Amino acid sequence: MGSSKQQSAISKVTNLLQEWDKGSKVVRAKILIDFVRQNQNKTGPELEQEFAQAASLFLTRLTAWLRLTYMIGTSLNEQLRAISIFLSASSGHKFMAEFIEVGGVLTLLEIIGLKQAKEDDKLESLKCLQCVANAGRKYKELICESYGIRAVAECLAKAKSEETQDACRNLLLMLAQGNFKFEVQVYKGLIALLPCTSPKAQQMAAQSLRVVQPIVKSANPSIVEPLLNLLKTLHLEVQYEAIELIKELMDYEVSDSLLKGLVLLLRPAKKT
Repeated sequence: MGSSKQQSAISKVTNLLQEWDKGSKVVRAKILIDFVRQNQNKTGPELEQEFAQAASLFLTRLTAWLRLTYMIGTSLNEQLRAISIFLSASSGHKFMAEFIEVGGVLTLLEIIGLKQAKEDDKLESLKCLQCVANAGRKYKELICESYGIRAVAECLAKAKSEETQDACRNLLLMLAQGNFKFEVQVYKGLIALLPCTSPKAQQMAAQSLRVVQPIVKSANPSIVEPLLNLLKTLHLEVQYEAIELIKELMDYEVSDSLLKGLVLLLRPAKKT
């Protein structure tokens, strides 16, 4: 009985893979939608069981198609959601390793930097990156070594949706925590966001700096000018975060510079 069940599973997987290999974009999109619907929150062993111990064969096809099509956006959202199932699967380290081995992290980072990519696709890509970062320090380091901090910070500055910005902020915070090698780089990346043109990104950067500052311990003098400039904004939520961050920085070596800057801001402008 067990053997018969196994044969049935193998046959099902073989048919699925053949359907994928011969299928059009529409067929593949349907396969992905069905896969996502049927396999939410499954563990690595459960995915292997579903695919008769051949789940990697499907993941390989997924990653190959992603690399070929991400620039043009063919079923990109569906592809990323399917990949996310593999990356988020508990006890699915094998899938994570396979994805990374084929340059998956670089592809995800490229997607969030694409001008033509939809916000939803960037969001799914960020969720995949969060899965990678969540796997441990060496995975966080891999993202950072792939210029991930800059890519995520730029995505935060340019993102059109608050949900995407929130995902960027959360990923940057993940990369700053338990990642000694790159925590200062994340810190500097957040400081670089303070002068950006998006008020929401400014607010999130200031919020995040309040979390990251105690991690890096020493305050970088480059934080002073852009932080003080936030006080001139018309956006009250940005002002609030700036004030809260300034209060916390009073315990650091930049306190004198901040106080001098605050005094200058309080001086009335000279009449010409």
